[in-house]
Amino acid sequence: MTATKTPRIAATTSATRPDQPCALARRQFLRTSSRFLGLGAGVAVFGPAALAASAASAASAAPAVVTSGRPGAPDGIQLGDPSDDGLVVWARAGQPSRMIVEYATTADFRNALRISGPLASTETDLTARTQLTGLLPGQSYHVRVAFENPAQRRGQGAWMTGSFRTRALTADKPVRFVWSGDTVGQGWGINPDLGGMRIYEAMRQRNPDFFIHSGDTIYADGPIAAQLKLPDGSTWNNLVTEEVSKVAETLNEYRGRYRYNLMDANIRRLSAEVPQIWQWDDHEVSNNWSDSKDVSGDARYTEKNVPLLVARASRAFLEYAPLRRGPDAESERVYRHLPQGPLLDVFVVDMRSYRGPNGANLQTDETGESAFMGRPQIAWLLDGLKRSKATWKVIAADMPIGVQVPDGKDAQGRDKWEAIANGDDGVPLGRELEIARLLREIKRASIKNIVWLTADVHYTAANFYDPRKAKFTDFLPFWEFISGPLNAGSFGPNKPDATFGVQVVYEKAPPAQNAAPSEGYQFFGQVDIDAKTKAFTVNLKDLTGATLFTKTLRAA
Repeated sequence: MTATKTPRIAATTSATRPDQPCALARRQFLRTSSRFLGLGAGVAVFGPAALAASAASAASAAPAVVTSGRPGAPDGIQLGDPSDDGLVVWARAGQPSRMIVEYATTADFRNALRISGPLASTETDLTARTQLTGLLPGQSYHVRVAFENPAQRRGQGAWMTGSFRTRALTADKPVRFVWSGDTVGQGWGINPDLGGMRIYEAMRQRNPDFFIHSGDTIYADGPIAAQLKLPDGSTWNNLVTEEVSKVAETLNEYRGRYRYNLMDANIRRLSAEVPQIWQWDDHEVSNNWSDSKDVSGDARYTEKNVPLLVARASRAFLEYAPLRRGPDAESERVYRHLPQGPLLDVFVVDMRSYRGPNGANLQTDETGESAFMGRPQIAWLLDGLKRSKATWKVIAADMPIGVQVPDGKDAQGRDKWEAIANGDDGVPLGRELEIARLLREIKRASIKNIVWLTADVHYTAANFYDPRKAKFTDFLPFWEFISGPLNAGSFGPNKPDATFGVQVVYEKAPPAQNAAPSEGYQFFGQVDIDAKTKAFTVNLKDLTGATLFTKTLRAA
């Protein structure tokens, strides 16, 4: 159930195609893969000068491949990575064509700014994105996207519309956002009899400023059958496409998983109205993936080269995720800082790309084998937390800290571990060493008001980490809230680990493992930050949007 993106993967370069294996480290992949992953990305700046420049570029730009007819956009639009300086607008065309974006402060698009965006080409599976910057703070916007065939007169396709609001740069506006993870897992796909993935509509109705998808955005390793039998004898009916009928191995099959999710009307509606912040976890590639992953004995896979599977999976994720481009040194980096005004900073961490292999997790010193987020990312996170001026600092994690997530046995018969906890209730060992160092440095810097949000384990919980009840005590107490899945089998609850003194204050899980979404054990979390009191209130919610548990934290 956990997700994994790892340190070392194969990648495509100018000398290799995505369907050819090559031994390239994950970090090198992130540095060099922009030659194919960066296609279809653009940046727009608000203002008259930008409007003139956009008009000039529209007049001179033409796609490398031109087809007849007006291009459509079958998958709607996605808004992503909202921050103080703007957000990303994503869409996918029906044929090679150029992205056109207009945005305005009124629904009639009077005085709209028109942006001639990037080419949606077959190199990126016809996906394209434009980053809007320089937006007015605290403002509601309307946005629309169309695709244009410049070689054809009146070659522009139909508009797709959306809306969003930017964060105020003053502390007099409240903040509301939602989070969850785990979409279309364990074969539970889009069931039209139930209205599709209704939990996405429940989140949209909460009118959040943004939505954090905490990972497992797809289940590449989970085939979807047309029908599944439920415990009561009834039938669960799935929509099925060719790409989701087996485990994903080819680049097209990984891409097809994202296209499948966008078939759901609830997802498309939320995506057009609520900016998303995506993370990744293991199922974007394969279950519990790390450097120790081996599919040689898995008959479902004809492709046994795991680094090659990771390269294809990573490319598909970066094409379909509505996230902004990273720094030039690592342009496809997933961990990032997204400021949300004076009340909130969001730090999105990556617990997949830099980890060592899943194993017994009992190392006594920090090494490459015990790495989880890795030293550069930990240094980045600490620096960002120290610099933050926001009242609250949310660490959006793709896995929980003190919950045991097993991954079978190793060759010596020892338990292997997928997350941080290792089942040993003594001093920090293995991946716990890195977390202990992070928590110690947070205490030394006296950084207050940090909250961890995550998903991964397919149930919902409120965990309080208390140094008075921990084996490792050199840290400030903090809360971690878990919520999920969105449309997947429900599991849990998982056993707590005593190293960091986790106290389970609330949890809700199904009575039987892999409970169908129709049984109701689907969860998301909602956070409200009050503008006057600065109180941080967490509501854990179910499939219908009903509140199961509430905790209000006071700002220190």
